[in-house]
Amino acid sequence: MREVTYYVATSLDGRIADPEGGFDAFPMEGDHMQVLMHEYTDTIPTHLLQRFGLTATRSRFDTVLMGWETYTPALKEGIDSPYQHLRQVIASRQEREVPDGLEVTADPVRRLRELKAEPGQGIWVAGGGRLAGSVLDEIDRLVLKINPIVLGAGIPLFGGIEYSPRTFTRVGWRAFESGTVIAEYERAGAGS
Repeated sequence: MREVTYYVATSLDGRIADPEGGFDAFPMEGDHMQVLMHEYTDTIPTHLLQRFGLTATRSRFDTVLMGWETYTPALKEGIDSPYQHLRQVIASRQEREVPDGLEVTADPVRRLRELKAEPGQGIWVAGGGRLAGSVLDEIDRLVLKINPIVLGAGIPLFGGIEYSPRTFTRVGWRAFESGTVIAEYERAGAGS
């Protein structure tokens, strides 16, 4: 069974974006960026891979599940396939037209379960918060890039979920001089 990882940047107060969906407040420079660029290369948009002279290895992920609001900024920049090196599945409650090679699903939980049963590398849940909240029970691993900033308001790490505690076990923790921390968690009981 393929592993599902929610890999996302967050603020200290658990916000993955400002109220309008922007993430400009998060630091885009610092000593943590080398880890992101070399260990999580598969998560870098194709046009940025080309700009930095990097190649996605698809060694960690070969599929990305993203919400429509996560996909939209690329469209606004004229990029209709932001992760050409990955299989791209977009969750949307509305019917949407997307380019060939991309897929839209109105039922991300069902689709994620189907994807998990297929052979392949890991599946990356790229956001947003509502999508992550809706597929929370399918997520096996969390990789949180915790930025040293409090936004006060914005899109929550997990949106739209009711109180029902789920336990994750910390399996990795790297602190950087920039103040950013990369924290990694597995769903409790996943290894047993």
